[in-house]
Amino acid sequence: MSFYEDLVMQTQMNYSRYYSLYASGKTPYVLSKKTALPYEKQIDRLVKEIQEADCVLIGGASGLSAAGGGDFYYEDNDSYRKYFGKYAKKYHFRGAFDGMMHQWKSREEFWGYLATFLYTTQTAGIRKPYQDLNHLLQGKDFFVLTTNQDTQFVKIYPEDKVAQIQGDHRFFQCARCCTDETWDAVKPVAKMVKAMGEGTAVPKEMIPRCPHCGGEAFPWVRGYGNFLQGKKYEEQYENVSRYVLEHKDRKILFLELGVGRLTPMFIQEPFWNLTLSFPKARYIAVNNQYDFLPKDIEGKGMVIVEDIGRVLKDAAERSR
Repeated sequence: MSFYEDLVMQTQMNYSRYYSLYASGKTPYVLSKKTALPYEKQIDRLVKEIQEADCVLIGGASGLSAAGGGDFYYEDNDSYRKYFGKYAKKYHFRGAFDGMMHQWKSREEFWGYLATFLYTTQTAGIRKPYQDLNHLLQGKDFFVLTTNQDTQFVKIYPEDKVAQIQGDHRFFQCARCCTDETWDAVKPVAKMVKAMGEGTAVPKEMIPRCPHCGGEAFPWVRGYGNFLQGKKYEEQYENVSRYVLEHKDRKILFLELGVGRLTPMFIQEPFWNLTLSFPKARYIAVNNQYDFLPKDIEGKGMVIVEDIGRVLKDAAERSR
């Protein structure tokens, strides 16, 4: 097991131990009561911390994509209607994930919905918060750790600079995990969407199948099925582990963006522990809801409670 994966396993045990607390939107950590800086000074400090850091580990989560318009997962809003309008009209789903949990009467319609879901993220342009973040990182030594599966980061950066520990919408796997292989999902998804047209189901013969066992394929993502934790998965953890260990004695900034309360064990809490452990480490989080800064690292960190899109836009403009 790699260094970072071991950290995640430790925090998952903590999550299980205090599940009711986490489920209520809280944390078992003792939090700082330090008064936050005024917003403009927070932006100044964010820019300065990035500029003065020797290296930056970005932890990008769902709030980052949501801030740029990828907010169709949990609610029936304008974004959901734009991409999933025919399903919203027919089934009255309240967001993309609602449809993923639906008990479909046929596999053809299930795959129609799933293909629509994947096509939406596969073909999306680079969202504005990602562009602003990219500007802030110009000339820096950095690495990206993300729980997002929507391919935004790999549209900007080389694969070896991004660890996608929760999967990637660009790949299929065997739903039964009969093989450790993953394969392209982009072309099959585009063909399914084209064949479906204005309908809500794909032709039966287009349902993706495993080339080894003949069973159904499934997106290589955690959350809806039997997530393949094989070679590709281990490579993601090995890459981020290598980056962290190679930079542990440098002035490293852990920059957390958009972590919610469902998955604090993948980015947030490991970042807290690493900030406490590494002598020159710094920590900044941007979150539009939660002002969670452990007391143990209050002298090394800051939380900006504001819309992530606004923060990154203002910081990018300030750095120009």
